[in-house]
Formats: sequence, C-alpha cells, structure tokens
Amino acid sequence: MGAALHPLPLPKENNMKPLQSTQKRARRTAGFSLAELMVVIVILGLLATLAVQNVPAILRRAFGGTVKANITTICQAVDNFVVLNNGRHPESLEQLVTPDENGETILKGRKVPQDPWGAAFLYDPPMSGTRGYKVYSLGKDGIPGGEGEDMDITNWMIEDNEV
Repeated sequence: MGAALHPLPLPKENNMKPLQSTQKRARRTAGFSLAELMVVIVILGLLATLAVQNVPAILRRAFGGTVKANITTICQAVDNFVVLNNGRHPESLEQLVTPDENGETILKGRKVPQDPWGAAFLYDPPMSGTRGYKVYSLGKDGIPGGEGEDMDITNWMIEDNEV
C-alpha cells in the first residue's frame, strides 16, 4: 500500500495579515514627506542663487572672447585681401564680403560679422605714423572709451595681449 498522504497544514487565521492593511502600509510609506520636499527645495534654491550670481561674469567673458575671435577673423581676411591685391588695403570691411569676378569673397558670408552687442565692427585703413590698419569694437555702450563691457577692443590690443 502506498504512503498515506498528509494534507498540508493550513495557516492559522491570526497569522495571516489582511491584504487591506498591507496596502495601507504601502501607501503610507510611498512618496516623500513634506520635510524631505522642503529640504530639496531649499537646496535647489541655494544652487540657483549661486548659479545666477555667476552668470554675468560668464557672459562678460564669453562676449570678450567673441569680440576677440571676430576681430582676429576679420584681420586675417584683411591680410588675405592685401596679399591678393598686391599690397592694397581694403577701403572698408564691406570689400571683404563683396564677391570678385569668380563669385568668391575673402570673408565667408554675406556680411561682415557684428560684435556681440549688435554693432558693426569698425575699420581704419593704415595711415602714415600708425602701426597699420585697425579693426575694433566700441564695446557695449557703442561710444569711444569705457571700461569693462564698455571698453573698446582693437586688433592692436589683441596683438599686444592687453585683452
């Protein structure tokens, strides 16, 4: 005869936790408490404050770098113009973007780049008694002179590492 089958013992009623109480406990422990949310908000506020304080300085450096890069590019185009035109300098920067008989321009693009403040770069052809041509920006204020963002930046200053 075969072995007698023993039925599995049934769990006692008091050991079983009702499904409803487990769901309530899961709902209570899910999510964040108000205190945790407040701590996160305070930390984000502090980080935002630090970031906002540094933005103007970063923008000034970026604008200064853009001015120097654009002046350097324009000066390279002026030098190329001089070489291609047997030592003759352009009368204006517009000549650098004027197509020649082959449709080529010295400076790529349809117009001369502007400074970061939306003003045109200025150009003075070489004159006797000067060190050559001058390409420059009048800075944010658009008037000669100034300091900081309002300072004039010239190719001569870039060559002399003054900016």
